[in-house]
Amino acid sequence: MSNKEAVIELVKRLPSDVSLREIAQEIEFIASVQEGLDQIDQGKGIPLEDVEKMIDSWTTK
Repeated sequence: MSNKEAVIELVKRLPSDVSLREIAQEIEFIASVQEGLDQIDQGKGIPLEDVEKMIDSWTTK
């Protein structure tokens, strides 16, 4: 599915009273997720074990 098709499908699923700002935020969210998935595909992701350690360090004092 192309980016254009993904945005069209997104807009179709949103309620009719959604604001332009909310539409823009939804598109930005989807773009960010897609960018992250692309980075993972390129081997640029952070291993799960490292992420778990980072989260532990944030929540433990």
